Amino acid sequence: MKKSFLLLSIATATLLSAQTVKSISYKNLSRISPKIANETILLKPGKDFSDKDINDSLKKFYAFNYFDDIQVFNNNGQIEFIFTEKPSIANIVIKGYKTAEGELELLYANMGIRKGSMYTKERVQKAKESLLNELQKEGYINSVVEIDKEVLNEDSLALTFNVNKGDEILIKKASFIGAKYLEQDDFDEVTANKEEEFMPWWFGQNSGELKLDQMSYESSRINDLYYQHGFLDAKVKDPFMTIDFASNAAQLNFNIREGIQYTTNEIKIYVDSSIIKVEELYNELKLEKDDIFDINKLRKDIESIKTKVANLGYAFTQVKYDLNKNSENKNVSIVFNVIPGEKVYINDVIISGNTRTLDRVVRRNVYLAPGDLYNLTDLKDSKNKLGRSSFFENVEIKEQRISDTKMNLLVEVQEASTGSLKLGGGYGSYDGILINASISDKNIFGSGLNLGFSVDLSKKKNNYTVSLKNPAINDSKYNGEITVYNREREYDYTDYDLNTESRGISVGFGKSFFRHMYAGVKYKFEMIDEQYDYKTAYKGTEADKKNDQDYNISSFTPYVSFDNTDDYYVPREGFKTGASYEVAGVGGDAKFHKAVTYFKYFYGFNDIIDYDAIFRYKTKVGVLFDKGFVTEGQSFYLGGPSSLRGYESYSFGPEDSDSDDPYKKTFTNAFELSFPLIKSAKMRWGLFYDYGMIGKDSFSEIKRSGTGALVEWISPVGPLQFIFSKAIDAEAGDNTSSFEFSLGTNF
Repeated sequence: MKKSFLLLSIATATLLSAQTVKSISYKNLSRISPKIANETILLKPGKDFSDKDINDSLKKFYAFNYFDDIQVFNNNGQIEFIFTEKPSIANIVIKGYKTAEGELELLYANMGIRKGSMYTKERVQKAKESLLNELQKEGYINSVVEIDKEVLNEDSLALTFNVNKGDEILIKKASFIGAKYLEQDDFDEVTANKEEEFMPWWFGQNSGELKLDQMSYESSRINDLYYQHGFLDAKVKDPFMTIDFASNAAQLNFNIREGIQYTTNEIKIYVDSSIIKVEELYNELKLEKDDIFDINKLRKDIESIKTKVANLGYAFTQVKYDLNKNSENKNVSIVFNVIPGEKVYINDVIISGNTRTLDRVVRRNVYLAPGDLYNLTDLKDSKNKLGRSSFFENVEIKEQRISDTKMNLLVEVQEASTGSLKLGGGYGSYDGILINASISDKNIFGSGLNLGFSVDLSKKKNNYTVSLKNPAINDSKYNGEITVYNREREYDYTDYDLNTESRGISVGFGKSFFRHMYAGVKYKFEMIDEQYDYKTAYKGTEADKKNDQDYNISSFTPYVSFDNTDDYYVPREGFKTGASYEVAGVGGDAKFHKAVTYFKYFYGFNDIIDYDAIFRYKTKVGVLFDKGFVTEGQSFYLGGPSSLRGYESYSFGPEDSDSDDPYKKTFTNAFELSFPLIKSAKMRWGLFYDYGMIGKDSFSEIKRSGTGALVEWISPVGPLQFIFSKAIDAEAGDNTSSFEFSLGTNF
């Protein structure tokens, strides 16, 4: 408290003694409301007050830590408080360290400071210390942070943190003293602090950067690695590091005592046979007799046993285990003791966070309802299904214990942006300038309905499509969709141009037969108009010329699909697969069959290496059968982001050959590794390899492959990919592509 206020209170003590408060007013007060201010002070209108009451009121105001200065005036019982509030931080700049927006947001959070925060010396000092700590965690020592304060006006100021990074410590040598069974490459898979390798800047090479914040975990990681290889007596001491400050080089030493390697001996499971037959649990075990013991397999076995029992309603099942080591025989026996507790029923399902999506849309994706017997697999599948819906960015289902036999499920969702207005474009050597636009909403009015309108325009094609899909008609297992479209396409051949116009409607109806399996049928009726415009350079006869023709396609397409992935945009586990078989000739003119099968697999490494890397694989096979009348409009194509990166879209198809016969067989593969880039911005990057084949009579007539890197962003207008690719085995005349972007599609 400033001296001026103490002197003021002393000088006016006699005036304030035994006076009555007539009124109280506040000036320049915005941090707290007048109501809160009245509740804070001891002064009340109509009551007597003294100098002590004034001083106590000042102390209470200062306790808020919102004010730099407070003045109080008494005019014959009319008391006025005049506040000088602490300024707000209008802008923050960090120079010399981390400029990416996503990194800065995380850094500000760690520093405990943000735009709009109230300025205090304590807060800024804490932010500085946090920043220095972040630098030290990244291996920079003797760093300096200086803070410049710029007063913008009486209410706000700007802060600039000038960072002078200290010396970066590099681990030149990492020694694992006492390690005989495992090698340095094995340790590099689990440790964060690694020895610098040759060409450390190259992808996949260890940079040797010191990470002090991870140092305390390294011994536990190495110890766990030994447990994965059966060394249950292994001991790893905390690492010892020496630093040569002249060269900023460090040597890291781990002292290890491996002990003996154990194999798995007998495995016994004790469980109440009236609940589950013990044989059912043995059949699922990963650990087997005479195998080298692996702590990871033990953990999976514990989870497997727990899931099996919990699926019978025993939500609070505990699985305890004992390891009985026999050093002489070098084996270990395992005893599992299953404590099921009581059967648990769902009391209520409480949904929160869905400000737009209707409760019933969320609830129909949850496999457990009030009164149901608890099932752990149902719980996990519910979370995954909600994640696959694309309606939510994040989904959590928490268990709230009510009693020994009752629990609530708390379904907490964070809604995603499902409506989008997209406008994109590009340039292709064949199609020229490309423009695509669409308006869509996967969750219109929060109902779960998917409504969309799209337009694709270029020199060679014009496509217009309107679609409506209902994934759960009346919240049932049945789904339906309808699509209306008009497509115009121009093909440029040596002797003629072919202009096609297709107008059609497609209606689909399906059902969920099993938890992740869907089947149904689609009907399509399409009217096609083909017009041939022969060029003046044509040297053939009139008899060889093709005539304009109109024909219809009437087809039924039964399909089946399976999807147990855990997220719509960025799956980290599970697979998608499906098959369809189109039969054209049920009415109409065209007669053909078209079979298409696809498979996609996703595997996240986060649980293994504590890093959000994802392996992705997909393959697709298509075969077209001529049953009397088939045109190039039904042809398969190869090339582009969806089939073969490194080549332009539709690079290989009828218009790329001497005849307009359709390509009837195709096979594509894609391998991809995806890594986090800026988590807060939902950006990732990845490496890929694509391989594809296509032909008119056999799969292998044309074989091509491509590789490259990509950046993907789940943007507010949908998935966006920037693809940097290279055709590996291109031949003369191929339309290759080194850069493409894709909007609205994902892997």
